Amino acid sequence: MNAPLFWPARGAGASEAIVLALPKGRLLGELGPLLARAGIEPDPDFADESSRRLRFGTNERGLEVVRVRSFDVATFVAFGAAALGVVGSDVLAEFDYPELYAPLDLRLGRCRLSIAAPEADAASSDDGSRWSQVRVATKYPNITRRHFAARGVTADVVHLSGAMELAPSLGLSRLILDLVQTGSTLRANGLVEIEHVADVSARLIVNRTALKTRPDLLGAWIARFRAAVAG
Repeated sequence: MNAPLFWPARGAGASEAIVLALPKGRLLGELGPLLARAGIEPDPDFADESSRRLRFGTNERGLEVVRVRSFDVATFVAFGAAALGVVGSDVLAEFDYPELYAPLDLRLGRCRLSIAAPEADAASSDDGSRWSQVRVATKYPNITRRHFAARGVTADVVHLSGAMELAPSLGLSRLILDLVQTGSTLRANGLVEIEHVADVSARLIVNRTALKTRPDLLGAWIARFRAAVAG
């Protein structure tokens, strides 16, 4: 059995639990077995996305879990509201917070960031090599601008939170940049992948300040997650 881990007290006689920030949505279901192998058992309603609670206790006296939107996990950890978190490498690349350390690929939530275009455009002779500017719909404005700037193209970003696949057919943008897993949603909306941008998977992230001030404690949690991934 794993030994309990405790968050050092900030004041005499006071204790503060470590907060582990986890993402809502598809990745949350994949995390269940990994958490179990790490010896973490959240409150029973943690996996119930209809529950209105966002903060949960665990079987570890020194650990609490919060359930937030995937894009918010990085912010919670970067600003010290949580010491640990699980987030996609796409989110890390988008925000690029210097306060975050990502020591471990959890090998979950694997997919890819890709650029897609309408089938007719993809089949045309215009391969984009002579573009100076292009309009792209995405929820990753920073990644998009960096990607096109590297080839000397200005990306006019239309920032959407979802339904990117609609943008080209409705004249909102020429291209989209989004996560792709199977490609079925693209195909259903008349789009095809034209460029692979990056592979994506879930990462364990740690607040750098917390790791410096509590290296033994957070190092032990990192080791437990590493063993869980290996197991």
